[in-house]
Amino acid sequence: MSDNDSKILKFDRQLQMADSTLVLAFSGWMDGGDVSTGTVMRLVDLLEAESVAELDPEPFYIYNVPGPMEVAEIFRPHIEIDNGLIQSLEMPTNTFYCHEEGKLCLFVGKEPHMHWRSFGEAIFDFVRTVGVSRILFVGSFGGAVPHTREPRLYVTCSDAESLEEMEKYGVRRSGYQGPGSFTSYLMTQASREHLKMTSLVAEIPGYLHGTNPLSIAAVTRRLATILALSTDLDSLRTMATDWEMQVSSKVEEDEEMADKVRELEEQYDNELLDESS
Repeated sequence: MSDNDSKILKFDRQLQMADSTLVLAFSGWMDGGDVSTGTVMRLVDLLEAESVAELDPEPFYIYNVPGPMEVAEIFRPHIEIDNGLIQSLEMPTNTFYCHEEGKLCLFVGKEPHMHWRSFGEAIFDFVRTVGVSRILFVGSFGGAVPHTREPRLYVTCSDAESLEEMEKYGVRRSGYQGPGSFTSYLMTQASREHLKMTSLVAEIPGYLHGTNPLSIAAVTRRLATILALSTDLDSLRTMATDWEMQVSSKVEEDEEMADKVRELEEQYDNELLDESS
């Protein structure tokens, strides 16, 4: 680890977990419906995972860009002022958690705007120090899945062995050309670090905005199965059911939207029938 990297990665305590798994979540790109950060934070809460390390955000984010306010506001930290008094300022955070019993590390952060190589090296430094042998990323994108159905899950792997292993979980192989994510960059570096890395990306309803509890619950269940975690997910099911009922009620008030959702449901169900036959 270089002196520069050691300043970026700060451990709260010593941690050794040979052959452990690191699960990554990033806000921003591929966090539609808050599925990436929402899923991993749910696991942090359910497992009562402890914070063990941080990455210093300062070198990796742009806080201002020239141009109109509607562009600049995307980059600026969120603040709260109440009755003339400053209450809070939310700077980016990048936190590692651990659940030692399950040999599991969890990371929730913000995709870096710049210096991808340095950010990646800091993550790999954590991996080397702790003894991680596998990395999983969970993300999402808006697609043609209706809110009344479970999201489809697509997989990309750094090696053929991992790809074959993941197919038993009912995931689909990814096919994509276009703008890349930081996690795609990490995956290209995994073999150099003698690591296996897998990206699990959920296709969620593209017509909805904001947090999607149903997709978060569905992806959390799938991830818990993949990680062989025995944890109570009933609270997630309740939240998901309540959210689905609220959205369905709003959709039925818009005839055009209701027709569109029924069309998506039919396409989704026909595709499942085709696959099963």
